[in-house]
Amino acid sequence: MNEKWAQFRDRLLNIWNRYSNRQKWVLASTAAGLLIVAIVAISWLTRTEYEVAFQNLDSTDAAAVIAYLEGQGISYKLSPDGTSISVPSAAAARVKVGVGSQGLIQNGSMGFKELTQSSSTIGTTQEEFQVKYLNALNGEVQQLLQSKQGVQRAKVLITLPRESVFLRDADREQAQASVTLEFKPGYRPSQEEIDSYYNLVKTAVPNLSLENITISSTSGGDLLPSSELGGSGAGGLIQQQLQSTREFENEIRRKIQSFLGPMVGVDNMVVSVVATLNFDKKVTEANNVIPLPNNDNRGIIISEQRTTESATGIGQGAGGIAGTGETDIANYPATLGSSSTTSERTSDIVNYEPSRVRDVIESAPYKVQDVAISVGIDSTVVTPEQAAQYEQMLISNVRTLLANSGLELSDEQVAQRVSVISQQFNAGEPQPSGLAAIPAYWFAIAGVIVVAVAAGVAYYVYRRRKAAREAEELAAQEAQKVELPTIDLENVSNENQIRKQLESLARRKPDEFVNLLRTWLVDE
Repeated sequence: MNEKWAQFRDRLLNIWNRYSNRQKWVLASTAAGLLIVAIVAISWLTRTEYEVAFQNLDSTDAAAVIAYLEGQGISYKLSPDGTSISVPSAAAARVKVGVGSQGLIQNGSMGFKELTQSSSTIGTTQEEFQVKYLNALNGEVQQLLQSKQGVQRAKVLITLPRESVFLRDADREQAQASVTLEFKPGYRPSQEEIDSYYNLVKTAVPNLSLENITISSTSGGDLLPSSELGGSGAGGLIQQQLQSTREFENEIRRKIQSFLGPMVGVDNMVVSVVATLNFDKKVTEANNVIPLPNNDNRGIIISEQRTTESATGIGQGAGGIAGTGETDIANYPATLGSSSTTSERTSDIVNYEPSRVRDVIESAPYKVQDVAISVGIDSTVVTPEQAAQYEQMLISNVRTLLANSGLELSDEQVAQRVSVISQQFNAGEPQPSGLAAIPAYWFAIAGVIVVAVAAGVAYYVYRRRKAAREAEELAAQEAQKVELPTIDLENVSNENQIRKQLESLARRKPDEFVNLLRTWLVDE
């Protein structure tokens, strides 16, 4: 075995020694380069790719996730700040499902589930249970708030009053809640979302009133509920008014652009609309009584009563000469005898009901109080006459918009609310100078010339190196043709002298010594 290995090694050395030093350097560098490429390729193909599976973790959740990964034998990488954990990409989905199913990520909160998991077999005191219950309640509210859109982290502190049978309801303390919310970068909650935070906390905690809830943001400032919810904040109403104003301005802007766009081009004009809207709510109620014209303006008969009375009697008739008898009254006619009398009375009572109209008039959500329109048009596409026509059109539009504003505006005042500016859009831009003024195709030509010069230089260097290499090879071939040194073995009496001559030749002329050995090996 050793002899075969020695023969194989000698053959390799013989083949290696046939090459020149330059060829040996090229072969060695090529082999080293291939080895490095192979190592890099193998490491690249066999490396494990990681992706971030969990981020923005606190220390409690990070420890729980790490314990789960170590128990499952899954490799992981923890970020320097300890808030992000990366896992192999192939197992990322499985890890997320496993961690989510076990509820390991609670953002540092503890819910009611923790009460059953950490309950003692012996039992807990009333004080311990109250502490655990309060922590669980804080955790549940915290988890509910963190499930809302845009909320990145929440911290909840709830204070429950002590119950006592010796206190009246008026003397008992009230529950209180303090909440701090951290929103995702760039997120701003609307007033409806703020109201939902208050409703969520209020309904989650028993006997908690709205005025005992404080919600603040980590970016600064308290989040107040709207007046509709019973708070002092008017953010929702203000946002609605601002949104209505923006929508009104955008609608007027779109109408102007749609009208002027086909004539001057959308890219050749700029439209600005500023409006002031009056959001005062006005409700008018009118009760009108209207008679019926087809009933002699008397209205509808709702009741009618007719009464008729008649009476019959007997009376003394007047006659004779006044005051002539013994028993007569002076100047009074005497009666001649009895007579019958009849009387009749009729009364009608008619009640009429006229038409009653109740009108409840509620004004629109807003009324245009004032408006101003400014339009900038490129002077290269319109003439001054056309610009004047556009201005008159805008003045008519403004007058129409302000028709119900209650303002008595003259033509001059209406014209002051409209401005049409005609100028070149690129007049204020700085003109290119220096290299910026050179056309782009000159840069392309210069690039082609530079590439051609670089290719010529590279070809020249390549030819020079190739010529030098050919000269070296020719010199090596000529050197091989030099007569090899000889040793007179016949005149040498012992092996010591032969060894000394060989050593002396190897020291003085190593190349010739190597050529001599090659000749001997070939002859054998």
